[in-house]
Amino acid sequence: MAAPEIHGDCDPRFAHVRDALSRNFTEHGEIGSAVAIYEDGALVVDIWAGYMDGARTKPWQTDTMCIMYSIAKSICATSVHILADRGQVDLEAPVADYWPEFAQNGKEDVLVRHIVSHNCGVCFADAAEAGDVYDYDRMIAALEVQTPAWPAGSKGAYNTVNIGYLAGEIVRRVTGTPIHEFVHENICAPLGADYKIGVRPEDLDRVADLQPNPAGSAMAAQAAAGESPLARAWRPTPKPMNTDVQNSRQFRTSGIPSFGGFGEARAMARIYAMLAGGGTIDGVRILSPEAVARATVTQWTEAADGMTGRPMRYAMGYAKNPPGATVMGPNENAFGHMGSGGARALADPDRNLSLCFVSNLHSEGFAVGVRTEAIVDAAFARL
Repeated sequence: MAAPEIHGDCDPRFAHVRDALSRNFTEHGEIGSAVAIYEDGALVVDIWAGYMDGARTKPWQTDTMCIMYSIAKSICATSVHILADRGQVDLEAPVADYWPEFAQNGKEDVLVRHIVSHNCGVCFADAAEAGDVYDYDRMIAALEVQTPAWPAGSKGAYNTVNIGYLAGEIVRRVTGTPIHEFVHENICAPLGADYKIGVRPEDLDRVADLQPNPAGSAMAAQAAAGESPLARAWRPTPKPMNTDVQNSRQFRTSGIPSFGGFGEARAMARIYAMLAGGGTIDGVRILSPEAVARATVTQWTEAADGMTGRPMRYAMGYAKNPPGATVMGPNENAFGHMGSGGARALADPDRNLSLCFVSNLHSEGFAVGVRTEAIVDAAFARL
């Protein structure tokens, strides 16, 4: 495939990123994607190329929105940290202090920090039915009666479906505000970041269509594999959970808090630039430096986490480099989140650098893939 025109601006110091984006199209079958990087609070890379659709008839635009999947989990966790920073939530308190109905079937000792750290044990929703992710209240009811898979804090397991609802309900019980509205009012609007958990109807025409990867999806394959943990965790998702469903109006507008966030790459890069800068960017403070430091301390490391069986390391809501990998860049203090489609957001606080990569061609791995890793590697090549 011929190299596409790369649109936008790229600081010459980050030319490797522009080159990597071009090679993703010529060598790896990319359809449409965007990259944004902040350094020291300044937007130094803001580039995009390709098409919003598989037929390649709608060019990717400066304001194209793309699904970022599970990066939404980190934004829901950030919302809890905002409340903790304000003194409205105690991370060491039982969840039931804020959500009394949660204290059923052995969940009395689950703490707020267990929820955001992916080690609460409440990673299944066995009372839910297919499609219940569209119905927030049905998901909350299922989580209230769920029995933990193991004692809270004893084991890390990527909470693929539930964490957004669990964190979201803590936010709703404390503030009275649904999580998608809290994110908009307390993170995105103050930062001027075009990211939404649940797309507004007037923005639907800006959303890129997700395309299946010819190489397949490792996560989807495991989720469909009989009695695997992922298959059990995905019980509340629509069936089949394919790209047609994920491109539907219902999926885009429902505001699924665990993986239903859409936005521009520069929007998420800006949110993570705030985190990389200790909670502040351009004079707008979202979190205190102390809150960011507390939120990004590693909580667990597993050679085989309880959901995917893959190596993972997690802080309070943010992934860190797992053993032997540099998915968040070369710095051990870096943190961020991955999306199963291949989206990546990260912050390197030591370099005051943030990055977001989005694509509408699904990744071939567990939220990792050759195109995403090429962008992350290129971002740090000069460093």
